[in-house]
Amino acid sequence: MGNVLNTVDEEIGRLTAFLIQQQQQDGSWNFCFENGIVIDAYVIILFRILNVQNEALIRQLHDRILERQQQGGFWTLYPDEEGGNLSASVEAYYALLYSGYSEITDEPIQRAKRYILSKGGLGKVNSILTKAILAATRQCKWPLSISSIPLEVLLFPNYFPINFFDFSGYSRVHVTPMLIMADLRFSITTAHAPDLSDLKDPRFDADEPISRGYQEMQEDIQAGLNRLLGTAQYIHEAAKTKAKKFMLQRIESDGTLYSYASSTILMIFALLALEYDQNHPLITRAIQGLTAMQCRSDDKITIQNSPSTVWDTALIAYALQSAGTAGDHTSIRSAASYLLSRQQYKTADWSIHNPDTVPGGWGFSESNTINPDVDDTTAALRAIQSLSSTAPTYLESWNRGLNWVLSMQNKDGGWPAFEKNTNKKMLTWLSIDGAKSAAIDPSEADLTGRTLEYLGNFAGLDARHEFIKRGTKWLIHHQEKDGSWYGRWGVCYIYGTWAALTGLQAVGLSVNHESLQKGTRWLLSIQNPDGGWGESCQSDRIMRYVALGESTPSQTAWALDALIAVQPQPTPAVDQGILRLITSLHENDWKSSYPTGAGLPGNFYSYYHSYRLTLSHYRKKYGGA
Repeated sequence: MGNVLNTVDEEIGRLTAFLIQQQQQDGSWNFCFENGIVIDAYVIILFRILNVQNEALIRQLHDRILERQQQGGFWTLYPDEEGGNLSASVEAYYALLYSGYSEITDEPIQRAKRYILSKGGLGKVNSILTKAILAATRQCKWPLSISSIPLEVLLFPNYFPINFFDFSGYSRVHVTPMLIMADLRFSITTAHAPDLSDLKDPRFDADEPISRGYQEMQEDIQAGLNRLLGTAQYIHEAAKTKAKKFMLQRIESDGTLYSYASSTILMIFALLALEYDQNHPLITRAIQGLTAMQCRSDDKITIQNSPSTVWDTALIAYALQSAGTAGDHTSIRSAASYLLSRQQYKTADWSIHNPDTVPGGWGFSESNTINPDVDDTTAALRAIQSLSSTAPTYLESWNRGLNWVLSMQNKDGGWPAFEKNTNKKMLTWLSIDGAKSAAIDPSEADLTGRTLEYLGNFAGLDARHEFIKRGTKWLIHHQEKDGSWYGRWGVCYIYGTWAALTGLQAVGLSVNHESLQKGTRWLLSIQNPDGGWGESCQSDRIMRYVALGESTPSQTAWALDALIAVQPQPTPAVDQGILRLITSLHENDWKSSYPTGAGLPGNFYSYYHSYRLTLSHYRKKYGGA
């Protein structure tokens, strides 16, 4: 026990010094939010079409994509994705050729082509973003899953069975530019565009099959269309105008749409479809915003889908305080001041289902001023708690944030990410891969658990409050039979179980409660022989736990943090895990950069560089044991 604590103390000291050294002048931390090669590929294609003069960036993105090709000619979304990923491989192949730095006769390109054809070619691509980019650049027709949704849905009032604001915010900002392009049958190409027609297999070139649920949703859409007043042409023009306004009103100061690179790229294509000149200031600013999203990781340049500056700063500021750095330390005060400047004061889309609530949340990215989320808000509130007890400015910020978090609780008792009560299952019938995760924003175990942890450990609230009872009841009801919980925004069952156990314990549920005991037993049952934990991204595709077979730092940290929360004394399993975690922090291999952040199941994963709270929690709880 003593040796473990000594090792923990040494590592905390090292990490504290390292993190303080990494802090930016404005008080923030800005680690690279890595998202694979998808955004890099889209940026190359877009820049070539618009003739953007940034040859150095295009070459660097090309080289990073090429380096990530696997021996079988394919690309993967995560290292253990068996058989490769067709959508990612098509995107990579297309971008490498469009860049001009790879030729069709190059051996890596030929290997990629053989792989793509072996999987059925372009007709078997299942990523809606891939399909949209291919359609927008004249490589395939617009998929029925998009082209069959009329723009007029934007005009449906909120009492219709389907309303545009019943879709999640993430879905809306991606679907809107796609609907504009599909409506106008838009496509654009250049004289130097690669020809992907040899990647088509006639056997798989038909539209995707339409489910019965999707047909029923189409029937509801048609019923809604019949209730709109006016001539068909007038209604259609009104819908087109509303779709354009929807995009323009959500452009951030850096030129991006909702602070996402992916939606910004689609918006640029949609503006071209609406006959905006390629040199229009909106397009120029959007290109500048995309370019500014680049970061360097492992000596390679990549484009982040949404830089994680606010998230990183909130997590690290709290981690440093948890490790013993005083709240009045220059580093903490600087970080808190930065976070204070990023608190949002605008009434935006989140208020449509949550009216009459004072704004006060935080978003994920620095440029994000209109899309706050519950997880970033509770993270920021943890970071400023110590200052809120001594400084009136921070107390006011704390109260606004706390009030906003409480107001975001869903009717079912859980918490969503961005918008409350956007959980109509009908919308998951969209025949879009990943639609269930993208189309709606329901209560999730990870968000509910982390919110309860904040409310219990930082706001001093417990089950005497009705909203805590409802959140607790929701979590217990959504526990899996094996004792785990599914986590939506991290991979996956380890992430959800960590959030649920720490949340339930924080609001006063007894550690002897069967729900906590089952969760604890499950975590211990999946511990690796080396003491760590590791879960494959495949878990969120098949919706059950899939062991990675190796240990990752973040998943080991999550599991340990949960066990520390519910176990009054250190155990050999926890001590072994702590030593494994410390060792892993000094390693630099595929396990240390395995993507454990989840965007869209089967389509989008990310790697965070920050999650370093567990060691200080171990010392705080067991230091006197």
